[in-house]
Amino acid sequence: MLDQVKPSALVDIRNVCRSFPKGSGEQLLVLDKVDLTIHSGEIVGLLGRSGSGKSTLLRIIAGLMAPSSGSATCRGETIIGPPNGVAMVFQSFALFPWLTVLQNVELGLEALGIDAAERRKRALAAIDLIGLDGFESAFPKELSGGMRQRVGFARALVVHPDLLLMDEPFSALDVLTAETLRTDLIDLWIEGRLPIKSILMVTHNIEEAVLMCDRILVFSSNPGRVATEIKVDLKHPRNRLDPYFRQLVDNIYARMTQRAEPRAASIEGIPGTGVGMVLHHVSSNVLSGLIETLAAPPYNGHADLPVLASQLQFEADEIIHLGDSLQLLRFAQLSEGDLMLTDAGKHFANIETDARKKLFAEHLVTYVPVMGLIRRVLDERPSHTAPATRFRNELEDYMSEENADDTIKTIVSWARYGELFAYDEQSETFSLENPG
Repeated sequence: MLDQVKPSALVDIRNVCRSFPKGSGEQLLVLDKVDLTIHSGEIVGLLGRSGSGKSTLLRIIAGLMAPSSGSATCRGETIIGPPNGVAMVFQSFALFPWLTVLQNVELGLEALGIDAAERRKRALAAIDLIGLDGFESAFPKELSGGMRQRVGFARALVVHPDLLLMDEPFSALDVLTAETLRTDLIDLWIEGRLPIKSILMVTHNIEEAVLMCDRILVFSSNPGRVATEIKVDLKHPRNRLDPYFRQLVDNIYARMTQRAEPRAASIEGIPGTGVGMVLHHVSSNVLSGLIETLAAPPYNGHADLPVLASQLQFEADEIIHLGDSLQLLRFAQLSEGDLMLTDAGKHFANIETDARKKLFAEHLVTYVPVMGLIRRVLDERPSHTAPATRFRNELEDYMSEENADDTIKTIVSWARYGELFAYDEQSETFSLENPG
């Protein structure tokens, strides 16, 4: 981070915090004392786990949300509402289905008061630039996902913004389409044909960040902070097989899993595993499959996360969430970019289905506090039932409503697999009846 703001700074974020109200009425801190300066001529990536506040920061810069404290300026002016010279490309294509490609692209120019002839000229140029020449009269429903996202890029670029914000713009696309669009965008950037000065992008994809960005800010979670900044000293176009490229990817994986290392050190006194811990919705079947994969050759219980993610076609965020879940359940340890099965994990891989469910249930009660709490409440009540709201309200004292929903879904899924307790969707009630 630079202490002095250079004259070329497009955006300057200083000591920014952002909080949201929790169910208890207290504030949930999502961003904590974040600093970021964006200069002309660079692509900057924001990388981190879900819930680390990356998209929140992007929305603050876009003027769609105000910081709770700290300062956010664009070209020296405090950001109040969408600043001039900043455009955004979203994960969802966000096109108006009743408008043609040309009309969708012209929208931003119309809002700026550009006359019809100039609007058409600039829109056609943007459509041609982004590779959609010949589709001006098509409607979004007639286009593939990749083509729709190209319309999104054209609509952002047509206003000739100084800064292009991108919120996971390739994540809704299939692998090949995303790679093609990524490559086309970088080629245009290298050739100087994009009518922009800088790009700030949010991504969960580590390889995507190393492939595209000049600087990568890795965020830690709960609350979101800039854990480290990594400069990517590689010329474009970049080769994924370059040893330095692979080393950068490995280093980022290691950095993103450092937070979890204390959990693996011991079973007692592990931080962040209380009743208020967010449980990301991870299928128990996927967890079982991952344990089996780790136990088998060529891993034999120990895998390098980048290699594992590549083989299983998982994003970094997905494989780290899976590793977190296995570590929480003490079936694996996650540290420095490696995932290693524990003795319990190896045992799980080698037993039959019924025995697996029993072992899974034992680990749920022992190592996931909210699961143990629900089971105790059900055991103690004469009816052996309890409404989900009783636990959801407690969760919302610690986390956002969205995270509480995700945690409840995970509780239901894991409990059903382990046959620990049942859940009735209609009445939203937990019970000790055998799951169906």
